[in-house]
Amino acid sequence: MVTNPHSGSDPARLGPAGREESWRRFGDETFDLVVIGGGVVGAGTALDAATRGLRVALVEARDLASGTSSRSSKLFHGGLRYLEQLEFGLVREALHERELMLTKIAPHLVKPVSFLYPLTHRIWERPYTAAGLLMYDTMGGARSVPGQKHLTRAGALRMVPALKRSALIGGIRYYDAQSDDARHTMTVARTAAHYGAVVRTSTQVVGFLHEADRISGVRVRDVEDGRETEIHAGAVVNCTGVWTDELQRLSGGRGRFRVRASKGVHIVVPRDRIVSESGMILRTEKSVLFVIPWRNHWIVGTTDTDWNLDLAHPAATKHDIDYLLEHVNSVLATPLTHDDIEGVYAGLRPLLAGESEETSKLSREHAVARVAPGLVAIAGGKYTTYRVMAADAVDAAVVDLPGRPPSSITDKVPLLGADGYHALVNQADHLAAEHGLHPYRVRHLLDRYGSLVHEVLALAADRPELLKPIESAPDYLGVEVVYAASHEGALHLEDVLARRTRISIEYAHRGVDCAEQVAHLVAGVLGWSEEAAKREVEVYRARVEAERDSQLQPTDESADALRAAAPEARAGLIEPVS
Repeated sequence: MVTNPHSGSDPARLGPAGREESWRRFGDETFDLVVIGGGVVGAGTALDAATRGLRVALVEARDLASGTSSRSSKLFHGGLRYLEQLEFGLVREALHERELMLTKIAPHLVKPVSFLYPLTHRIWERPYTAAGLLMYDTMGGARSVPGQKHLTRAGALRMVPALKRSALIGGIRYYDAQSDDARHTMTVARTAAHYGAVVRTSTQVVGFLHEADRISGVRVRDVEDGRETEIHAGAVVNCTGVWTDELQRLSGGRGRFRVRASKGVHIVVPRDRIVSESGMILRTEKSVLFVIPWRNHWIVGTTDTDWNLDLAHPAATKHDIDYLLEHVNSVLATPLTHDDIEGVYAGLRPLLAGESEETSKLSREHAVARVAPGLVAIAGGKYTTYRVMAADAVDAAVVDLPGRPPSSITDKVPLLGADGYHALVNQADHLAAEHGLHPYRVRHLLDRYGSLVHEVLALAADRPELLKPIESAPDYLGVEVVYAASHEGALHLEDVLARRTRISIEYAHRGVDCAEQVAHLVAGVLGWSEEAAKREVEVYRARVEAERDSQLQPTDESADALRAAAPEARAGLIEPVS
């Protein structure tokens, strides 16, 4: 365990007590790197740099994973369709990362998931698809998931009874991997803190520091109380995804690439609405559509459309939702309706702008540029390859640092909770008996926290009532909500309901029915008064109402106007910063 020399507490505990200490350190110390952005690439960059022995500060204006990194398809995958685009290098790299996550880096958070690829054309499609999947199965090196399996129409329908008989002539099952993206990103950030990075959310960059012709740090604002301070550093790394261009303008320099935002919408439906043992991947006229198993639900997505409006709160429209329903219903024997939808979420992909106007053809490859002396920007890429992107960003940034830091070692660094996870799975029955929980519940906790489960359950040692489920969201225990605030950096009700748990997309009430109970549980940890807790509930309910209303709108513009009118949990944010 690496301890923070400036604090007697666990540095990986992102709780309210550490926020003041982090603020003090920002003003008092000089860092090697300041990383801007608490998405998966920013968190990964902080971890990469910290494990090379660099002094690192990570700042995020909102919450960890509050942008794109909590709104993905939740897959670690090679990207089967990139094979058709002949992006062999991208697929090979992504499959190698998938393998690392499953076996070494995050086996508690990343799990194998099967997909059925329905075949619809005779003679040519099966050998053509099989050849592609054979490459897919072998490109990632050592394989921790089963290879492809060919099925007749009858076999495919036994696996996925929900399909219309006329929707396929056969099928091929293959495997990828999935993860709770927000939880994974938060764990990467906590692991970076464990290795010495100073991680602080609700901390917005409002300016850049200059020394002669180089960037020498950033000016930041605590959006909770309005204080400002300066962080001095040898180099700054811009990992802000769809905000890359905005931060670039703030720095006073010109970017080496432009980033385009592409909106991807997903819907969440109950598991019993689609009778299937496997996920599915379906071809559309533009791209592919996934039907992904997600606990007691299915995630159906995604869309791929240009977005030029509010970057913080992309809005799904009725048109987006109708598109998804239309395409999935084209193969289902019992169609889904709007009434079946439990949750909806929209995210923005940060794509490198190309000549084509079609976002699905813009590059998913990432680019790193040394924009100015002391400032590096990274953008593009895909969630699966975050670790490679992070290593490339640090490699570019260390040019501005004295000496020669070691190479990246994050392929050998398990995330917090990974060590001991497999043994605990075998001991789940004993752990359940010890705490008076059902073994199923303990396995669920292990897949969210890994070996940190002891830390979570310890919070209930003197408060056994915390081991009861949340009343209107029984998939989660009260202790998980308390832990989100005490250890995982959650500062607002929205952070808990939308990202530390996924209550906001897993229940038809979107978190409204349990908002008061959850606010009460975290109020003691975060020091909220009754008035503050009441405001948190009101702000969250207004967010849900605005999202519901926006999802009835026909256009991006009308949906965005409704969503943007909702109050912001972090009222002190400055938008835009440039």
